[in-house]
Amino acid sequence: MRSADDLTARARIRDAAVARFGRDGFGASVRAIADDAGVSPALVIHHFGSKAALRDACDEHVLRVLHDAKSAALVDQSPAEVVASIATAEQYAPLFAYVQRSLTGGGALAVRFVDDLVAETVAYLEDGVRAGTVHASRDPEGRARLLVTLMIGMLVSARIDAEAGRGPDPAEDAAATMRAVYARTMLPGLELYTHGLFTDSAYLDAYLAYADQQEEP
Repeated sequence: MRSADDLTARARIRDAAVARFGRDGFGASVRAIADDAGVSPALVIHHFGSKAALRDACDEHVLRVLHDAKSAALVDQSPAEVVASIATAEQYAPLFAYVQRSLTGGGALAVRFVDDLVAETVAYLEDGVRAGTVHASRDPEGRARLLVTLMIGMLVSARIDAEAGRGPDPAEDAAATMRAVYARTMLPGLELYTHGLFTDSAYLDAYLAYADQQEEP
């Protein structure tokens, strides 16, 4: 059984890795992470075994925190409380930078992270469905993947805006990037999620009729 000190050191190393990976990318060294956490590189390996396993732990932690925060917003908090929490959202800046790195880095690890993020999104939306704050979907996974895709697009746009001089760099100032993203997308996003885009169900009805025809033998 691990001691409390071991658990604290493990969490400190993990949090340092999340922040360092978000700033410098996944090429960041174990030594740099150890320095950030105030431990030796040997202790990092003692707790996680390898740098790859450390990233796995970071992925798991980030996804869990995002799920808990989203689920709480849909189930446990009032709309006023959720909106008020925007003022303290910068506490999630290291996670924001980490997600940006994970989703835009490409490769097999990015694919896995996206799939895990979709699964977590399915789960917290289902929490909202049970709580009565979210409509049920004919395709829960498809809806979750669409929301994740929108998130990826938002993060890519933040990077493009930074390169064009229209906004802060997510890697250098994740908190400022979060503020900029919220300022640009919160109102239109809530309008879209609350009222929808189309004024009636004509497009949905047409698609459902088309889909029924495709399924006929």
